Amino acid sequence: MITRWLDERIVYDGSQLRAHWLLDHCGIVGDALVAFRGPCRVSLAEMADLQDLAGPGIAGDDLVHFVWESFAHPDLLLAVHRQRLLAAQAAEVLRELAPHAAVRRSGDDLHVGAGKLSISIATVTPVSSLIHFAVNMTPGGAPVATATLAELGVAPRPFAEALLARAAAEQVSIAEARAVVRAKGEWR
Repeated sequence: MITRWLDERIVYDGSQLRAHWLLDHCGIVGDALVAFRGPCRVSLAEMADLQDLAGPGIAGDDLVHFVWESFAHPDLLLAVHRQRLLAAQAAEVLRELAPHAAVRRSGDDLHVGAGKLSISIATVTPVSSLIHFAVNMTPGGAPVATATLAELGVAPRPFAEALLARAAAEQVSIAEARAVVRAKGEWR
């Protein structure tokens, strides 16, 4: 899996959650996970989560975003498993970078105190699985109470690069674990 930090600021509006956005925008072919910083303003037309349609909206002035596209198996259940694993890995990274922070995970969301630290969605297209995961960098613009990386004293790029590396290493480890298992009853 290719990972990359994108230096440009990008407004995440939900249109990035489509097949081949990483190819079109970054020139990346194949499975990839990229991170970038920017505001978030998702319109109703771009919302993938049906529960969000009647909610307060999805917005924020400054977030660290992750977009993951995988062509291995466009399966929503697998995509949600990956999404939850990514959220758990983000919590691990944050506990290492800010050991004083009581980061907790509930499903695919991260919280600190009464504030919501992250947003996330997983979906599929006919050719790929897609995940968007983002963490609030600074307060402002969100329709709910938030927690932020700035409040935790965590810089955006080191956090993003640590999570990119951890997610990629996990995917390599999963592929290796799969490759060394023989079928029950198979003899060498």
